[in-house]
Amino acid sequence: MGEQPIFTTRAHVFQIDPNTKKNWMPASKQAVTVSYFYDSTRNSYRIISVDGAKVIINSTITPNMTFTKTSQKFGQWADSRANTVFGLGFSSEQQLTKFAEKFQEVKEAAKLARDKSQEKIETSSNHSQASSVNGTDDEKASHGPAETHLKSENEKLKLALTQSASNVKKWEIELQTLRESNARLTAALQESAASVDQWKKQFSICRDENDRLRTKIEELEEQCNEINKEKERNAQLSRRLEALESEIQEKERELKDLRKQGEIIPQLMSECDFVTEKLEASERENQNLEDKVRSLRTDIEESKHRQRHLKMELKNFLEVLDGKIDDLHDFRRGLSKLGTEN
Repeated sequence: MGEQPIFTTRAHVFQIDPNTKKNWMPASKQAVTVSYFYDSTRNSYRIISVDGAKVIINSTITPNMTFTKTSQKFGQWADSRANTVFGLGFSSEQQLTKFAEKFQEVKEAAKLARDKSQEKIETSSNHSQASSVNGTDDEKASHGPAETHLKSENEKLKLALTQSASNVKKWEIELQTLRESNARLTAALQESAASVDQWKKQFSICRDENDRLRTKIEELEEQCNEINKEKERNAQLSRRLEALESEIQEKERELKDLRKQGEIIPQLMSECDFVTEKLEASERENQNLEDKVRSLRTDIEESKHRQRHLKMELKNFLEVLDGKIDDLHDFRRGLSKLGTEN
């Protein structure tokens, strides 16, 4: 039948850093398939994981191995043959639990297979020794009734020993193959570590270049802002220049008008002198008129004063006249009275 998968899951694969023996190094960029394989011809179990064309896990399960849960989603085991420690990161705690249970089950099965193999080797060895002893006794004794049966058993034991030796050679070849595979895996691991260091250096260079480019971009943005501000200032200056040109054109038109007016300035000067003379004459006339107005006002005031005085005199005269009229009436009444008496 050969080697067949008995359990498959998906996880992120890690290996311990061979230099520090503390830090984890990712063996896969993403979650990959991790499978348990059973080899019926060798009665052995292995954990195998392949990322593309690269084998990242090739670990034969032995009874001495232990799978340890270090967190709710992470577990690890040490492989002395591969001289490394494998780590698996799962997407859920249930997947980790199933993988750990399968590891324990496969570990027990590997232990039983080892025990059975040892029992077969011991049994074959005992039978071989018994056959050797019995053969000697048979040679010393005469032909007994069990001679044929013992020879048959002896042949079977020899065949079992031959088969066992063949299996030992096969296991030695497999062990050598595994050692070569581990050596290739170790070389691949070292190459991967060197690649990681190279990637780290490239990442550091890219990060520095990124920082430099970011700084350059910020400087360019600042320069663009300055250019935009300069463009805005230029636009403002252009508008101001247009306004000034418009003002200059307006001033030029005003200057032309002034020049035209300057041509008629002598005439205006003569007219201005004539007007000035007339204005001076008018001012003199106004001054005379003002003098006359003040004289009239004075005469009016004097006339008003005389009128008030005459009114008072007239009032006094009227009062005196009224008194005299009253006296005259009294005199008339006295005359009338005298006439009546006479």
